[in-house]
Amino acid sequence: MNTLIAISGLGVFCLIAEIFNFRKAIVPVVILGLLAILGTTLNIWSFGELLNSQYTNMIVADKFSNAFSSLFIVLTIFLVAMSHDVYKDHETKISDFIAIKIFLLAGAVAMVSFSNLSMYFLGIETLSIALYILAGSSRLDIKSNEAGMKYFLMGSFASGFILFGICLIYGAMGSFDVTEISEMSRSAELPIWFPIGISLLTVGMLFKIAAVPFHFWAPDVYEGAPSIVTATMSTLAKVVAFATLYKLLATMNADISSAYQNIIIIVSIASMTVGNIMALRQNNVKRMLAFSGISHAGFMMMTLLSLSNSSGNLLYYTVAYALAGIASFAVIINVTKNKDNEDILNFNGLGKTNPVMAAVLTASLLSMAGIPIFSGFFAKFMLFTQTIQAGFLIVVIAGVINSIISVGYYFKLILAMYTKEPSEEKQSTPFVYYAVGIVSIVLNIIIGLYPSLVTDLIK
Repeated sequence: MNTLIAISGLGVFCLIAEIFNFRKAIVPVVILGLLAILGTTLNIWSFGELLNSQYTNMIVADKFSNAFSSLFIVLTIFLVAMSHDVYKDHETKISDFIAIKIFLLAGAVAMVSFSNLSMYFLGIETLSIALYILAGSSRLDIKSNEAGMKYFLMGSFASGFILFGICLIYGAMGSFDVTEISEMSRSAELPIWFPIGISLLTVGMLFKIAAVPFHFWAPDVYEGAPSIVTATMSTLAKVVAFATLYKLLATMNADISSAYQNIIIIVSIASMTVGNIMALRQNNVKRMLAFSGISHAGFMMMTLLSLSNSSGNLLYYTVAYALAGIASFAVIINVTKNKDNEDILNFNGLGKTNPVMAAVLTASLLSMAGIPIFSGFFAKFMLFTQTIQAGFLIVVIAGVINSIISVGYYFKLILAMYTKEPSEEKQSTPFVYYAVGIVSIVLNIIIGLYPSLVTDLIK
């Protein structure tokens, strides 16, 4: 709870800083504040009993919420750091943009720290509303307007499913408290409304992670939204949604029936396959990464097949995926910031004009493809091993095949950087993009070599 209060206070500071004309101090102060909050979060066990005693009915401080909250804070630090250059032409509005990102982080932390379904819904709405605003924040760009409207309409529809599911669960159990729901769910006879409510919650969250068949919004919204917002949706928002879905099913002791397992298997395989095949056809990098994200959602769904022992693997996979995504967008934002589109043509010859940025993007794409020595390879290996042990070999076979397919479109961009002639002269690159890209990739490699640095956080 202290983490949530501190993050909210930092968001309020951004708004106050605008009043007193402290715009230039917003980004450095927010980054320092987030680093301090990160240190406090990682050391949360020193006062964990106090938190649990005061806020048992709404917020829980455990290893799961602690680990994922730390990941969200790190991702937000990277996103805020890049925001300074992105919004330098909108200096009078930078406080609003940064404040929205901080409040988005507060919603994310609430979503993985809830012990009451009302707090979960408050968290998801805080995060979703922030994303709706950011997606349409480039008000003079028709594509951004379209992206914001599409995301708002479809996101609101998905929130309706979630709210209806919560209502049915309350009707079946008579409580919003997930601990009480978990205890009552062990009963031999459960009202029919409980599994229906769980199913509706799952449908709503599948939209949030852009899994097939609820993925249609993602390519258009990713392409139309400003690139810094696409980076937020592709990394932070996606891993928040999946961590929350995992926690919902695990904490409420939702026994997954064979029929439910079959649905998860079908959605997982379909997401991997549709995402990768459609990504092969894309020439716009942001649309390509949108379909790539859909396929990665399919990989992450493997963890839902063994809820009792897969939280560590889920954390490791989300960390590896998010770090690679942040690194790739550090390059994409820099290369396309003065362009009308994000087509692959803009990256032609980047290996000659800016070899460092090309190396960062190459490394991030190789990690997403699952190539050693990057953590993306070890994340998939751990996920496949766990899924085989759970007895779902067919999903692993589909995963291996789709990993091979993904190499095709990742290497299409890599080849453009190193085999094509540059389309323009070399341009200067702000230091922040080098810093974010290089740090993200170095962290990606480090956790690939030492996975226990991440997995031990949640054991």
